[in-house]
Amino acid sequence: MVAEVIINSIAKELNRVFDYIVPDSLKEEVRIGSRVFVPFGNKKVEEAYIIGFKESSTFANKEIIKVADNILTEENITLAKLMARRYFCNISDSVKLMLPPGDAKKKIENRVKDKTGNFVYLKAIGAEGTKITEKQKRVLEALEQNDGIYIADLEALADVTKAVIKTLEKNGYVGIVEKKVERNPFVHKKIKRDMCHVLTEEQKQAFDQININEFKEFLLFGVTGARQNRNIFTTD
Repeated sequence: MVAEVIINSIAKELNRVFDYIVPDSLKEEVRIGSRVFVPFGNKKVEEAYIIGFKESSTFANKEIIKVADNILTEENITLAKLMARRYFCNISDSVKLMLPPGDAKKKIENRVKDKTGNFVYLKAIGAEGTKITEKQKRVLEALEQNDGIYIADLEALADVTKAVIKTLEKNGYVGIVEKKVERNPFVHKKIKRDMCHVLTEEQKQAFDQININEFKEFLLFGVTGARQNRNIFTTD
């Protein structure tokens, strides 16, 4: 099997497809959208994106070295191709727009690292003959309602220390698994809702001219400071 790849580069001369052999050890991992490492040039390793496959190629004489990840999908690659044609840019430039922030850097060591944490899960049966303390009971009750909870959140919810949870793990009542922590930058951010703005008389006159029940474009003339400004608004 041969993979068609695009090198992650801003150079226009590299904005074309290169063929690489997919070794048997990677056939189960690769798919369209895979980010891979390939030998390129003078024994140099480059990052590339798989955009297609074919049975064979007379130009394929080197193998893919490693699969970095499969964060992209076939739909992402299709969209990247359309964007590249529309905006006359490299496909790799379009692909970078679909990667998570900090994940588009070519050097892996410079990318934003995924944060991992310990998550606690309830087990059905604990060690025979062990006694449950009041603190341990609070942990188990919390897990009955929130199984698979981040260990720091469980400590706060049950008002216990990590040692109590570790003891439950030792006795077989809970399991602790390291997983990726999904980051939400807005989880602690308080956003104040805007109040409804009252239109001025001129704004109201302009707004009333727009038929919001019909899809069409409206060209509005206005003045911003000392500079004349023209805006096109659409309604749907």
